Amino acid sequence: MNIAIFSPNQNPYSETFIQAHKNYLKGNIFYYFGSGSQIQLEGQERLMPLLRYKILRVFAKLFRKPSAYLWQERILYSLKVNNIDAILVEYGNHAHHLLPILKALQKSIVVHFHGYDASHRDVISRCNNYEDVFNVATYIVAVSKVMNDNLLKMGCPKGKLVYNVYGPQPEFHEVHPIFNKKQFIGIGRFTDKKAPYYTILAFNQVLSKHPDATLLMAGDGDLHNMCKNLIRHFKLEKSITLLGIINPKQFRTLLSESLAFVQHSITAENGDMEGTPLAVLEASCAGVPVIATSHAGISDVIVHKKSGLLCDEHDVDAMAENMLCLLDNVNYAKELGLFGKKHIASNFSMERHIKKLDEILLEAIENK
Repeated sequence: MNIAIFSPNQNPYSETFIQAHKNYLKGNIFYYFGSGSQIQLEGQERLMPLLRYKILRVFAKLFRKPSAYLWQERILYSLKVNNIDAILVEYGNHAHHLLPILKALQKSIVVHFHGYDASHRDVISRCNNYEDVFNVATYIVAVSKVMNDNLLKMGCPKGKLVYNVYGPQPEFHEVHPIFNKKQFIGIGRFTDKKAPYYTILAFNQVLSKHPDATLLMAGDGDLHNMCKNLIRHFKLEKSITLLGIINPKQFRTLLSESLAFVQHSITAENGDMEGTPLAVLEASCAGVPVIATSHAGISDVIVHKKSGLLCDEHDVDAMAENMLCLLDNVNYAKELGLFGKKHIASNFSMERHIKKLDEILLEAIENK
């Protein structure tokens, strides 16, 4: 198969699931990134020969074509010359952006939703509740049961909808934590739905009983400075470290020496929700217990009191109690981690995720 993957951004650090699609899907991958006139094909300087593009510009001017005409024609030309069999569009709102192209093609189209695109009210409204996306797509992929239900409520035909949770990179299964530190680790964008401030507030309670415990928080985002100020306000600079952006190898190293992974995800005011956070899957795959909220896809993959400890959104006290529970009983932390490692390997592996996506793409082509 020749598969075109469309993504709004090139290789963002927080979207390792898209990198997995690029690296593991069967067939020849053509990776298109960017939006509008900025869309490029990775590894190629141009989507269309320069002379052909100049002629097209003259044609567009003479016949007063809309401004989007040129970039859309460039992409259609590129897809044709590369003999694309199927298209995988990352994010529902990006599929909406590409609708004129998708409608012009007689190709198999799979649209992969990830999180905010299926929950953020303004995004959904701007995309007209995805009515046209659902019509043009051969299959729609949801990564959590909550997302699956939301897409059905929006009008996605049940026969087109496929539930397929991410899988962690295989390297995370090779991690064997030693539980030698009173250290918690969290990683993710500092955004409303990640609510990193709640994690800080919960950990602040923990320090009254375990003053030698530490919290590492990796990532960046709009709430980063606010969290830094919160840490300064409570005088927690010696207990909490903001690491900035780290790579997967660094994350695995930190997981190997941590007591638990922590994340207090919530539904934001604008409706924005997680899909199934990949970092949660990675931590559990590594054998580290997960302390988090029963939010979106988290409770799909973390079994409460078996592979982690979950609490309600906004319940800072309960999150603090869950941290204390593992600090007071490291053997219990080891039990949770071991169950989680086996549970993820059996039910949410990268191999399973990619195999399902391969099947969807192949079936889409065969049924076109």
